[in-house]
Amino acid sequence: MATLLRPSLASTEIQEKPNFKITRHRLLIFLLLMSVLTVGFSLLSVSKSRFLRAGGVLGLIPELMEPISLNLWIRPPRSLTHDMTDEELLWRASIVPQRKNYPFKRTLKIALMFLTKGPLPLYPLWEKFFEGHEMFYSIYIHSTPSYQAGFPKSSPFYGRQIPSQIVEWGKMSICDAERRLLANALLDFSNEWFVLLSETCIPLVKFSEVHSYITQSKQSFLDAFDDLGVYGRGRYNPNMKPEINLTDWRKGSQWFQVDRVAAVAIVKDEIFYPKFKEFCQPACYVDEHYFPTMLTIEMADRLANRSLTWVDWSRGGFHPATFGGGGDVAEGLLKSILQGQSCLYNGQPSSRCHLFARKFSPGALSSLLELAPRVLGYG
Repeated sequence: MATLLRPSLASTEIQEKPNFKITRHRLLIFLLLMSVLTVGFSLLSVSKSRFLRAGGVLGLIPELMEPISLNLWIRPPRSLTHDMTDEELLWRASIVPQRKNYPFKRTLKIALMFLTKGPLPLYPLWEKFFEGHEMFYSIYIHSTPSYQAGFPKSSPFYGRQIPSQIVEWGKMSICDAERRLLANALLDFSNEWFVLLSETCIPLVKFSEVHSYITQSKQSFLDAFDDLGVYGRGRYNPNMKPEINLTDWRKGSQWFQVDRVAAVAIVKDEIFYPKFKEFCQPACYVDEHYFPTMLTIEMADRLANRSLTWVDWSRGGFHPATFGGGGDVAEGLLKSILQGQSCLYNGQPSSRCHLFARKFSPGALSSLLELAPRVLGYG
């Protein structure tokens, strides 16, 4: 009877084998599931990383981290790097509030925009000029796309290059670069005034005087005069009618200072730009005519019809005089630029007409650094 109650080895195998199959099957399913989850999380991490590098931090992430608020719309870009085309950038920069009163406190700034091929050799002088006034200015640099600036992290010029394109003298690409600078600067609501400068420009007076002069002016400073000669009206093309008539044609220096209203008018323009691009070819020198003509038609009463940037044309020729080293830059030169000036400021006679000067070569830097504290009031 005992042998009848004891199960045989064969019967044990028959009873245990199905349980072993079920256990192995569940293990395989579990391992497969874990593999799928691992691959999924890996793909999600890669996708998230690419999204953040592509600008997700500047876009979606803040919305997830904080409730929708005014701060999301008014904070300036954290970086000047972006992948917008010119058309996208100009469209974005042309979006302006329709209410004059801002519902938040603005520390109004002057945007200093440098149009240069490469280095800014005079930047140590500008650093002396900016010292102690960090809350009241912004810097934007448009250089040759391949050029990578080597400013130290401590410099106000560090990381201030905007996405740029090739610029050719006398062609529309110069105006494109200037509009590109304005558009990038307009993305910061704190920027209220915009000054175009070259790598050869220097500040003639201390920052507080520049700030006071520009912020208290009722007009923008841009050359816009009617030149009846061959280098003025002689460059006009009748094909520009009816948008631009001969009597509208103006000429002036490209080195301007404009307020936010004029800056927006420049970046949003789709009426005059096509005419100048097609009919103001190299011999026309579009940078001397586009902005002066367009702004005269749009807002003549808002222009002072003069530039804030001094140049010396006394030597003749197609280009102004350049000042370099070897005693070329002396105290007498700087004082002669600052003294004996006469112009209108807010409708009243003024002896202060220029805040900047050009053209100063890299060789002038050491002399300028030495003279600036005594003659220019900074450094």
